[in-house]
Amino acid sequence: MVYSCLVRPLRSFSPAKNPPNSQIPISKPSKTSSPFPIFSTFYNDNLRYLKSIGIINSDAITPQKNPSPETLSHILSTVNFLKSHGCSDSQFPRIAYHVPQIFSPRFDPDEVEPVFNFLRNDLAASEEESCALIHFCPQILHSHVQFCLKPTLHYLTELGLQNLNSPTKLNAHLLNTRIQKLEEKVKFLRHAGFSWDETAAICVRFPAIFGYSVENNLMPKLDYLVREMERSVYELNEFPQYFAYSLEKRIMPRHMHLKKKNVQKFDLQRMLLWTDKRFYAKWK
Repeated sequence: MVYSCLVRPLRSFSPAKNPPNSQIPISKPSKTSSPFPIFSTFYNDNLRYLKSIGIINSDAITPQKNPSPETLSHILSTVNFLKSHGCSDSQFPRIAYHVPQIFSPRFDPDEVEPVFNFLRNDLAASEEESCALIHFCPQILHSHVQFCLKPTLHYLTELGLQNLNSPTKLNAHLLNTRIQKLEEKVKFLRHAGFSWDETAAICVRFPAIFGYSVENNLMPKLDYLVREMERSVYELNEFPQYFAYSLEKRIMPRHMHLKKKNVQKFDLQRMLLWTDKRFYAKWK
């Protein structure tokens, strides 16, 4: 996924003069009669730059713990590599926070080149879309293309999900989900009594279901729907977003209120979608 040479000074430290995706030139400084002051300027300028984009934590770094010139050069090479794929300065703090190993001296760009190829060729994402997906889920840079990304993409498209290249947080995390976790949710729905086509339709209408725990979220809500509310599971065909609501804070209080008011028939969607003001005004 990210050579060692001394670093030429940045032309300007001001973001206004440096385009977001412009690469930072790296080369050996020219020989002069006073190399140390010049080298120090190169080093300090680049150190300030890396601190400004959140790659180096200025609070955690002291003069005694500053990275070596070789390490600094390697980090800048990584920055240039990511910028060559469209990443901007504003995205680096999030990448550095979630996958700091990307900016380690041991990082090799060849490790993540396949990820960019996957996003461009398999997902058909533009450079801008690819960088946005990485911004939403930087961990995708460490996902194995053959064992994770490609099987997941194939599984999701077989279910009928489309436009996975659209740069949303949900799509980014779906693409980075291991296929075993996707299968858990499909098996849960199949065991609940839904056909394959019904299961696929639920996943397409409510893909966020893949982010929920079967044991701690989906199963308790399904049990409450059937046992306590005495509703049919097939109502979820029309309103799979039921699973998105809190059992303790939304589903149970509103059901108990309707039960107390002796309301026998009510639409599941209205019961949960309506605001508190509208809901309790309807059933005083």
